[in-house]
Amino acid sequence: MTEAAAARHPLIERLVTQLGMPEVCAGNADAFLAAPGDAVLFFTENPAQHPETLDVAVILPEIVAAFRGRLRAAVVSRDSERELQQRFGFARWPALVFARGGEYVGAITSIRDWDFYLARVQELLDSPTRREAAMAAERDNAVAADPAAAAQRKESP
Repeated sequence: MTEAAAARHPLIERLVTQLGMPEVCAGNADAFLAAPGDAVLFFTENPAQHPETLDVAVILPEIVAAFRGRLRAAVVSRDSERELQQRFGFARWPALVFARGGEYVGAITSIRDWDFYLARVQELLDSPTRREAAMAAERDNAVAADPAAAAQRKESP
């Protein structure tokens, strides 16, 4: 057991050792996120400072189960949390960051009630990634700027 794992709260350690959620760090998070399908990263921070983390540690496996194999989960290494937090831009702890095919989709921070989780996770699973949304906006802007050219591109093989 690594020093970091020994220092983890038992509820967080359970996610890794008993439930098989991988622990990711800045060096391997991209590989985990790039795998096909939807993924969620659990940012725990220090549970002594953010006790809601322990509630999310209990809820996360239930979220994964509720979406029956549609969602892969990983725990972010404490050593990499701040670096990855800057990348994903959330401000509150704990956080669940959702991605698809390596691209950011959205986040849920703090503790929420069960109905909120179910609705928001479904919304995130149905939402485009930032890149997909940007590409759609670019297409929409091109159509708005020159509808005839956009129609011609659409008809081209």
